[in-house]
Amino acid sequence: MMNVPTNLQDAKDLLTKDGFAVGSTWYHGTSSTLLASIEQQGLKRSGDKALKQTTKQIMATIGNSYTETVEPVFLTQSKELAFYWATQTVKQRAAHTGIEEAPAVLAINLPEEINTTVKPDVGAASLLLVEGNDYLEYLANLYKEHGFDAPVMNPAKSDRLDYLNKLGMAYINADIDAEHLQALT
Repeated sequence: MMNVPTNLQDAKDLLTKDGFAVGSTWYHGTSSTLLASIEQQGLKRSGDKALKQTTKQIMATIGNSYTETVEPVFLTQSKELAFYWATQTVKQRAAHTGIEEAPAVLAINLPEEINTTVKPDVGAASLLLVEGNDYLEYLANLYKEHGFDAPVMNPAKSDRLDYLNKLGMAYINADIDAEHLQALT
């Protein structure tokens, strides 16, 4: 199990037999290296420009073209799950940049009219199809640690809200202004 800082351990308060409770605050996991930029400019869709540039250069080197896509801002209702994604971001960036970074979690408090545009991340169905997926193992351990059975989901039959409630995965297809963000780590 991952060593999650105490101030980010909220699964004990959010997790039920039906999954993670949803409140009015969302969380986003990122790299400490990106925090200063995010605190100034907010969270931008497809915002890791350095990683995108590295990918573009690699693709050019091997003779393939690269078409950049605009991805939404990925969110979760749990600080603990955001920390997981922050560690994944740090690993991914380290593989491309070789720079040591630390996981960082942001709390996001959106005005109600923007908050209603947050959607369950049904695109996460691909996680369910990849055997040995690390996130699903992490999630299963988290459920078990708190006395619940791990969620069993069928990508073809699961309800949209299961992706939010059981997997803790959401997104917003908009940039988030810095005024709505607070760094927790």
